[in-house]
Amino acid sequence: MRKPSEPTLFTPAPLPVAPLDEPERVACLRLIRSANVGPVTFRELINHYGGAAKALEALPDLSRRGGAKSISLCPKARAEAELEAARQKGAEPVFTIEPGYPKALAAIDAPPPMLYVRGDKSLLQRPTLAIVGSREASAAGIKLARHFASELGRAGLTIVSGLARGIDGSAHEASLGTGTAAVLAGGIDVIYPPDNAALYELIGQRGCLVTDMPPGYHPRAADFPRRNRIISGLSLGVLVVEGARRSGTLLTARFAGEQGREVFAVPGHPLDPRAEGTNQLLKTGATLVTEPADVLEALEPISGLGTRAFREPAAAVHAPRPIESEAASPVAFGDGDRARVLAALGPHPVDADEVGRAAGLEARQLRIILMELDLAGRIERHGAHMVSLRSPPVE
Repeated sequence: MRKPSEPTLFTPAPLPVAPLDEPERVACLRLIRSANVGPVTFRELINHYGGAAKALEALPDLSRRGGAKSISLCPKARAEAELEAARQKGAEPVFTIEPGYPKALAAIDAPPPMLYVRGDKSLLQRPTLAIVGSREASAAGIKLARHFASELGRAGLTIVSGLARGIDGSAHEASLGTGTAAVLAGGIDVIYPPDNAALYELIGQRGCLVTDMPPGYHPRAADFPRRNRIISGLSLGVLVVEGARRSGTLLTARFAGEQGREVFAVPGHPLDPRAEGTNQLLKTGATLVTEPADVLEALEPISGLGTRAFREPAAAVHAPRPIESEAASPVAFGDGDRARVLAALGPHPVDADEVGRAAGLEARQLRIILMELDLAGRIERHGAHMVSLRSPPVE
């Protein structure tokens, strides 16, 4: 398994960052909502063509070269309607290629290309801690969540969670006065669970609400892991107060570990099923905490009091620079190169570096070929580095 800080020949270049006008935002959203354009391909397209408008123009040819007969592009009117619907709900988009995108989230492997944010966006630029746990929390667990959230909030941390019942909701409530952010699995206007509607409104007024889904979208079970990955990605660390052995809470902790974040856990009674997950985390290397000072001490080197340290330095991701196009210097390759890439791939994920070595290709050649194959629906991305053949293959 690749370590979070381990360099690679295929490490994507930092995205160009510059203020976007309305036509550029529409072009970015059209690119994101077009078929087969995931977070990795969005990044590669922007880096290669220098902007969303030029990338959109190139999509049909790229997908055809990758083996597809056509590609479904998001219509301009649909993207404009989505952005207007979000604004009607009080939310604004923020893209990875413009200032204001959360620096911690930008540093993870394949961050969501765009977020809708309603409320105080500045809370996402502060040092942030996620507090998560059981929906069916005990009274002691709720008390602990409130205590940690209020004290750590007063210490200057934005508290992030998922607006769920139990631990999540308690952490939000206790940090309303100091700064809290709720990450939603559905659209910015879809309240889930419905019984947290009052809390949702308070967070929208005094904190901020975050999602990467369009307005009106109702979440499905498969959407919550994606939400959990954003929660951990926004944060310096994840604190688990209570959690069952098989739960979304432990999935958030797993994402945190993969993203190079700190994982904290409050120990629980061995006979309480709500403590099985937290106790298991402690056995496998999570940091044991019993009071807020434990968290602050562990985070001090990477909190706002010290140097922010992510796998990809925030300054490198967000230093504004003119948008330049790699396409200005074309890279030569042919059908035989694509065939060697496909031959090197299989149904199981493999490191893109290994694919490039097996095919005898330079990094830029490989990036373009993988873009073509991805847009044609012939491969599947597993983060920025791992790739596999899509099953069943496109005929």
